[in-house]
Amino acid sequence: MEKNGLFNQRIRLRHLHTFVAVAQQGTLGRAAETLNLSQPALSKTLNELEQLTGTRLFERGRLGAQLTLVGEQFLTHAVKVLDALNHAGQALTRKENDSVDVVRIGALPTAALGILPAVIGQFHQQQSDITLQVATMNNTMLLAGLKSGELDLGIGRMSDPELMNGLNYELLFLESLKLVVRPGHPLLNDNITLSRVMEWPAVVSPKGTVPRQNAETLLASQGCRLPATCIETLSASLSRQLTVDYNYVWFVPSGAVKEDLRQGTLTALPVPTQGAGEPIGILTRVDSPLSSGAQTLLASIRKSIPV
Repeated sequence: MEKNGLFNQRIRLRHLHTFVAVAQQGTLGRAAETLNLSQPALSKTLNELEQLTGTRLFERGRLGAQLTLVGEQFLTHAVKVLDALNHAGQALTRKENDSVDVVRIGALPTAALGILPAVIGQFHQQQSDITLQVATMNNTMLLAGLKSGELDLGIGRMSDPELMNGLNYELLFLESLKLVVRPGHPLLNDNITLSRVMEWPAVVSPKGTVPRQNAETLLASQGCRLPATCIETLSASLSRQLTVDYNYVWFVPSGAVKEDLRQGTLTALPVPTQGAGEPIGILTRVDSPLSSGAQTLLASIRKSIPV
């Protein structure tokens, strides 16, 4: 017990901020930019934390830093600590008469782009007195945010049973992988094969995400690989704009581009993809009832999905 007490005293907030930033960004370089640190300084802090915990929290590779199973479990606690401090700070500055109802929702970036605009528009026609706080994040951060109480509900994917403890999951739809380009892309005038497609610059999700895994599985099945001119990003809005304005090929979950495909803003390449699709669903906490505002938002999300 004494050893544990000394151990807990040695962990600093900078360790937690650094750990969460790397988990969010997927690489040490991007995390260092976010925290305005040099990469060597960030690496040193991360190494200190792993020494204190006595285990590896990330698997580091050429393409990024992926959480280990222990790291994913530790992330839940780290987010909870930082969120508690954030709420304490907000409580100190909150006005006594501030009674605005706030609903906090987390979503995968592509799910937010594909679902939330129409849902939020309809929601605020019914609930004009409720503030929505929307955050886009990877699935691991989404689960951690729900467990810590930072989020009221999420739109994301199922995960390992250990990470789903305390959470409800309700399937919304199956999401397939699409390869999309702008309508005037030169590829559309060519004989389209996957190897030919990979001669053009690509936009993909970061290493470790499900869309990236699906993209790599598809490429490997046909003996292809991503081109050197490749953009890796979690930002669906950046990916979309690059694809609309330039000759990028975007590997994207279908839900994010259904409206663009319907309106002709983007065009799907006739490249067969594998599998029935990835399940996307609503995530909530088991032990925490939703506010009336969150329940209304949840109903709006359900109605937005065609049967």
